[in-house]
Amino acid sequence: MTDKSSVIFGNVMPEKLVRKAEKNKAKFVKKFGDDSNADYKIALEDIPTLSEIGVQNIVFGDENAKMPEKPIIISNIRMGFGHYRIAIAMASCARALGFDPLWLDLASFDATGSKVIRSQNDLYSLGSRISQKVKLFDKLVWEPMNCEGFKKITYNIGDQKNSELLVPIFKNIDKDIPIIGTHVWGSQGAIHAGMTHVVNAIPDNWAMGLHLSEGAIHTVQTNFAYYGYKTLNGFDKKALKGMGDGDLKMVGHYVDHEMVAGLESDNESRRKRIRDGEPYRILMTVGGAGAGADLFVNMIRHLMPYIRDKKVALFVNFGDHKAVYDIISKKLPEFNSEAKTYFDEYPKLVKLTEDMKTAKVDGIHCFCNSNIFEAVYATNLLIPVTDLLVTKPSELAYYPIPKLMIRHIGGHEVYGAIHTSELGDGTPEFEKESDILRALDNLIQDKELTLHMLGSIDKLKAQGTYNGAYECVKLAAGVHD
Repeated sequence: MTDKSSVIFGNVMPEKLVRKAEKNKAKFVKKFGDDSNADYKIALEDIPTLSEIGVQNIVFGDENAKMPEKPIIISNIRMGFGHYRIAIAMASCARALGFDPLWLDLASFDATGSKVIRSQNDLYSLGSRISQKVKLFDKLVWEPMNCEGFKKITYNIGDQKNSELLVPIFKNIDKDIPIIGTHVWGSQGAIHAGMTHVVNAIPDNWAMGLHLSEGAIHTVQTNFAYYGYKTLNGFDKKALKGMGDGDLKMVGHYVDHEMVAGLESDNESRRKRIRDGEPYRILMTVGGAGAGADLFVNMIRHLMPYIRDKKVALFVNFGDHKAVYDIISKKLPEFNSEAKTYFDEYPKLVKLTEDMKTAKVDGIHCFCNSNIFEAVYATNLLIPVTDLLVTKPSELAYYPIPKLMIRHIGGHEVYGAIHTSELGDGTPEFEKESDILRALDNLIQDKELTLHMLGSIDKLKAQGTYNGAYECVKLAAGVHD
């Protein structure tokens, strides 16, 4: 296992911070146990929700399973929904390119490294929720940490040291199997374990030391992110050595094969619904941390007259956060009485989205699934059959659907909204509630705004902007066009 904490892309790190990172790693070992000599056998299980794209889940078993003919590992963690969503896009494109995608959720095991990830994720989710309720905490702690704190190259020291604890999970995995990490810990752990074909798929537009995984091929979705990472611009007060040749590729947006392949048809259906005066289909997504309930209450209250007049049909994916639905129902009784619910009724959701391809729909439709794959993939099913996505500027900012960007959670997300607004497939970010409600009015009343975004999406598709997941698969597998 090679040390990746003392020198990062040729930049020598302060010894004091390296020693601190080693002590923190030792604390985790003391708390969660030392499994460095464990012999975790690797088994495979089907993932029913993702059966159409043939994804199998890597789990611990009694003996090592035989690998499929053309395996590619998609490493991820549950931190919100974003890293899972990007991982599904990678798996989808891997299958489309003829590979056998294997799902590796590093937080899911009874292993020391997994326990560390879960403890870190719990803290992040708590901070995310607090930031939406306590403005002072958001201003003084959450925003600076997510934007500038994570940007420092020295932040990478601790993560690199902690990711050494993930090595035992990889012990019985063939080191030459291609692997794509949709969270940096997956990429770092794979590099420490000696994996030889590693892609580190960076999710954010704002370049941060948090996402560095030296030894992997780093991929980004935008030119803005490319420059930031190639030069390590702003990662330290002093000038730093940047990434070397071949360390970084700008690949485009990480989007599922199914969405990319059917995009022109989906856009034509959107245009037809506008021409025919059908209810404007608005999709809202509650993030994986379950934050922002009050804003959802006020947006839905504002939309109720449009919904009753059949000018809008509303679809809300609560993910696996039924508590947010309960809050909205309590504060907005008319929502509770008028909404159709599909709670842990995934087959009904699938049928609804199939029917929506040809049938006219109205009213309010709410979805919630305790199964994490169903919770995430519900949005994937709904995007092609809806007209506008209302979302914070996280991973969904890069998806090919007209988007209304609402306030970010964490300063790093700001630059996703800037990117989509400049491309023309989404709006700028609206932080104030009054501006968000006004934007909803504008989009409902002036369909030229949506038609403009659809035109931009068509052009971006033709340019290959949404092909990032395919490109990540090719890089990991060493496939050259």
